[in-house]
Amino acid sequence: MASESDTPTEPTSEAPAPGGAGNPEWSSSQVAEAASSERILNQDEIDSLLGFDLSDDEISERTGIRAIINSALVSYERLPMLEIVFDRLVRLMTTSLRNFTSDNVEVSLDNISSIRFGDYLNSIPLPAILSVFRAEELNNYGLLTVDSNLIYSIVDVLLGGRRGTAAMRIEGRPYTTIERVLVQRMVEVVLADAKEAFEPLTPVTFTLDRLETNPRFAAIARPANAAILVKLRIDMEDRGGRIELLLPYATLEPIRKMLLQQFMGEKFGRDNIWESHLATELWTTQMDVRAVLDEQQISLKRVLDLKVGDTLMLNAGPDSLIELKAGTIPLTRGRMGRRNSHIAVRVEAPLSPAAKQAVQGIT
Repeated sequence: MASESDTPTEPTSEAPAPGGAGNPEWSSSQVAEAASSERILNQDEIDSLLGFDLSDDEISERTGIRAIINSALVSYERLPMLEIVFDRLVRLMTTSLRNFTSDNVEVSLDNISSIRFGDYLNSIPLPAILSVFRAEELNNYGLLTVDSNLIYSIVDVLLGGRRGTAAMRIEGRPYTTIERVLVQRMVEVVLADAKEAFEPLTPVTFTLDRLETNPRFAAIARPANAAILVKLRIDMEDRGGRIELLLPYATLEPIRKMLLQQFMGEKFGRDNIWESHLATELWTTQMDVRAVLDEQQISLKRVLDLKVGDTLMLNAGPDSLIELKAGTIPLTRGRMGRRNSHIAVRVEAPLSPAAKQAVQGIT
């Protein structure tokens, strides 16, 4: 017989805490080494955790804490018609800026994103010219920013600068009157193209309000308000720069239903062919019209007592107006007469309001 001491025991998987009373084999140097082996995040990992990216062109979605902060922003993807409008704007600007500068101009759409207005003002690289414009039909404002590279390139091109040499950028001085006037002319060309780009969707007139160089004076919305930011790149051979168009969501709210369309001309279930066919059939439909000489209210007992040969006296004379009805709807009034061997009615009053309302309801 085997005794209890001969019974094999299973090894335990629990490990005592380092440096504890149950682990006398660990030395103090091993404990210090285990404590110092804890991982410390570097700056890139901290930025990724917080969701901050210092890159100039941010295409990927924000992550981390910043994604939670910006979760209330409405994505422009809910307004698919905006992409069509801005693609049309790019084509129009390419032609108009070529005519404006008499140079080979290429316009490209870099990015469309949603941003808070306050964050955008803080991110504008200075010096720059900020153009505040008004959308007349929408009764609100927008912002168009021209960066310094494009300003000096436009001035250089319009004043006859040599091709093949980059435009000289002079720092530390405000923009001159000539530079502001030339940029204003270019902004007016862009706003005219924006008006034409929105034209198939809805008529909108963009009017330049003022030019600013300080973002604090270009505040057109509250800092927390959401806005659509469109970044356009303009290249003129070896010169060029950027134009940024910012439209607050409050500006686009009156035409939001139109911007929700998946394609140009969508009518949300309406079929123009069916409407035209229905209207044609209505015009050719036969309708029974009754000429009512008089209407009276009598008791049911008297109606039951009527016999053949009884006479009902009508409250109408030979010159009294009679009423024409289609079902229960009064159409118009006229006088009864005779034409050849037929009884006829000559209409002497316009169509009644009830009939007009019924026709409008059908069409």
